[in-house]
Amino acid sequence: MAAMAGAACGGTGADQTKSDSSNVPIAEQSAAGNDSARPVGAARGRRGTVVFLGTSLTAGLGLEPEEAFPALLQERIDSAGLPFSVVNAGLSGETSAGALRRTDWLLRQSIDVLVIETGANDGLRGLNVDSTKANIQAIISRVLGARPSARIALVQMEAPPNLGTGYTSRFRAMFPDLARENDITLLPFLLDGIAGERGLNQNDGIHPTAEGARRVTDNLWPALERELRAAAPPPTTEP
Repeated sequence: MAAMAGAACGGTGADQTKSDSSNVPIAEQSAAGNDSARPVGAARGRRGTVVFLGTSLTAGLGLEPEEAFPALLQERIDSAGLPFSVVNAGLSGETSAGALRRTDWLLRQSIDVLVIETGANDGLRGLNVDSTKANIQAIISRVLGARPSARIALVQMEAPPNLGTGYTSRFRAMFPDLARENDITLLPFLLDGIAGERGLNQNDGIHPTAEGARRVTDNLWPALERELRAAAPPPTTEP
């Protein structure tokens, strides 16, 4: 399972055409001169913004945009009657350092809840755990410095086991440590019950199928729903 998690965030070539053609990552939209990220859900009245800062797992590599888990979470949010629109800021192949470099641009828009899914590409490359932790901490600090009222949720990720138990243990512990040190929500391991399951992964054995993405949604929704309910503005009372 950890092997799949560590490898899950890259991708090039034909596999990338579905998700990246119409679900444009924020960084690429910036380069194109687009001043606002493309929301997954249409705005309806006063709604908060949930930004998913992530890798190809978030972008939905190999899937149609509506099959990626942020779009599926938007459906759950709407069904629950929660006033939030999701923005998919997934970028294939990105490390935590790349996510940090994008943070200032992300902050050009409103962020009520930020979900951080990063680090797996660091683990795949065997990058220094302390450096990865410092990058994620810098993202958290920068967002809270600019948006003190924003709520942040960090997604647990895993490193491939071939890097040794010492590395994988330190990598795994980094996420709950960051959550505890910053008093933010830790979301479950993204690919729990999905990694290594042939029927839930694409031909690369790495990225979830549409059904796998639905399982990812199931993994994340309970804790994310609690976070969104805590972040939702109180209902407006009519005079």
